Amino acid sequence: MAPPVYPLDQLPGLSPAHAQTMVQLGLTSTDQLRRYGASMARRQTLAQRMQVPLRYVNKWVILADLAQVPAVGCQFSGLLLHTGIMSVAQLADCTAQGLYTRLRRLHVATLQRNDLCPTADQVSLWIQQAKAIAKAP
Repeated sequence: MAPPVYPLDQLPGLSPAHAQTMVQLGLTSTDQLRRYGASMARRQTLAQRMQVPLRYVNKWVILADLAQVPAVGCQFSGLLLHTGIMSVAQLADCTAQGLYTRLRRLHVATLQRNDLCPTADQVSLWIQQAKAIAKAP
């Protein structure tokens, strides 16, 4: 199963100007960014070519990696990163209840509300899909 492909302008935390620069460099989707950024040397090259700190590129590659989980996509990749999830493999190793608890705490701490938090069923689906991706060759 091919990972979902999103235009870079849907990636959270990526400014329109940075997205445009990536397009000019030949990267137009989250899947391309994820594959290109698999190598640290390429991440460093991209940071130099974009004239941004390496930590920005690292963050964008992590978000693109998480976005390959269909139920996560660009909509929830930033939320996962804010809870400390840095890869699909790490997401696959989570327990649904543990991650759901962390997400609820984050929502209450930052948004002062719980009603926007993903459901426990959504979190469980994320983990199931991440496990399938992590097992794929």
